[in-house]
Amino acid sequence: MTGPSSYAVPVPKGYRVGPWEVREPLASGAFSTVYAARLTGEQGTGQNAELPGRAALKFLPTGTRTPRQLRHLRELAEREVELLGRLRAPRLIRMYDTLTVDDPGHPELDGATVLVLEQAEGSLDAVLERDPKPESGPALLAQICEGLHQLHHAGWVHGDLKPANVLLLEGGSVRLADFNMAAELEGTHAYAPAFATPDYTAPELLWPEVDERGTRIRPSADVWAFGVLAHVTLTGLFPLPGGSTQARTDAATRYARGTEELRLSPELPEAWREIVRDCLAPTHAERVARIPDTGALLRRVEEAAGASRSARLPRLRPRRWRRQVLVAAVVATAVLGGTAVTYVLRDDPPAAAAPPSCEKPAVYEDETHGRGYTAGWNNTWDFTIKRGDGGSQVREAQCLLRYLHGITEVGEVDGDFGPLTHGAVVAFQKRAGLDADGIVGPKTWQALRKGRAPGPVNQGHATPRSASAARSA
Repeated sequence: MTGPSSYAVPVPKGYRVGPWEVREPLASGAFSTVYAARLTGEQGTGQNAELPGRAALKFLPTGTRTPRQLRHLRELAEREVELLGRLRAPRLIRMYDTLTVDDPGHPELDGATVLVLEQAEGSLDAVLERDPKPESGPALLAQICEGLHQLHHAGWVHGDLKPANVLLLEGGSVRLADFNMAAELEGTHAYAPAFATPDYTAPELLWPEVDERGTRIRPSADVWAFGVLAHVTLTGLFPLPGGSTQARTDAATRYARGTEELRLSPELPEAWREIVRDCLAPTHAERVARIPDTGALLRRVEEAAGASRSARLPRLRPRRWRRQVLVAAVVATAVLGGTAVTYVLRDDPPAAAAPPSCEKPAVYEDETHGRGYTAGWNNTWDFTIKRGDGGSQVREAQCLLRYLHGITEVGEVDGDFGPLTHGAVVAFQKRAGLDADGIVGPKTWQALRKGRAPGPVNQGHATPRSASAARSA
């Protein structure tokens, strides 16, 4: 970025939005500009107590545009707000708040939607500019694939996976970001805007049929994009020939029609060659046959990268138990700018089993760890969470502390690992004879799930083996 004219949304340094003061620009694209920001006023008290000292403000404009442009921008903003408002997962960028600029004196900003996001240190795109084949490439790819799996597991398709949308926090931890093109699955497919980055677009979507709902897209399109991204990260080259985007998209079309072969770079490590080839199968059907889902892809990627296996994702709750609650949560998110803390939940356990809830944990059975209590089908036993984290794992730990172990000092069950939750974890660890470090790791999860509530709890069993449901954990 060379100057304000290159920004989709120019915002002067020092501009105030809610409790935030705009600092330097971080990135700009066709539809938005992201600025660093710092929290102003007295920090650590009142409604700002749980906000970080710094964040990234993503400005999505609504001023000085044609009605058609305004409608398109509003739809893009709504997609991102809906996804980030409903999902919290360790590899997805976190949204703290949504704001609307009310400033008639600045018509170019008046009415703009502002997303208050977790601030990253940079992007994979910037890393690849400095070093086309970074040594950390395999480890980064394992984290990217983990994030993609978390997104698909929750029932969403990213739709625009590329290096610029992979952000890196301090220490190199990966977060997927920029969900303007994301779409929620309706069965096996979703509908996304008819726009994407051609170099990372699956062949079947290069010239798609578009109806009033947009382009029909499937998770396999994200798998294709991951294959391209992996090839670029590991070799510094695109997997299809061509000196321009148009030449490469033409090559992708010929490849999908069977008139051109896929020629992977000889620099691609052998451990990755079959993975990338399967990701880049020429059609949706062939891709799914080779890679049924991103869970299967993730295990292959972790093995190729030499990375430890990521935690198993929470078992998914059936929609029939929570449809009205989910609708209410989404409405609250849209109206209040708040954040619901859950995955989109889909699996169907036995109809006769009573659903576990935050207030009424239930006994369930884990194949590896045995019986334990769950407070919402998040059966993680070894996923480490600590102060500053957020998500469904944090929420369940809060539920277990409050309703299974009677530690009400945990505060609100909101999915944010703040100081009250940290203090409650320390108190529980002392009671359980564990190292009181305030970090919920495997030993603390074991104690949280194996403990018995001080009063009666719901003994509904969460597995088909209901005969053992009445046994204690």
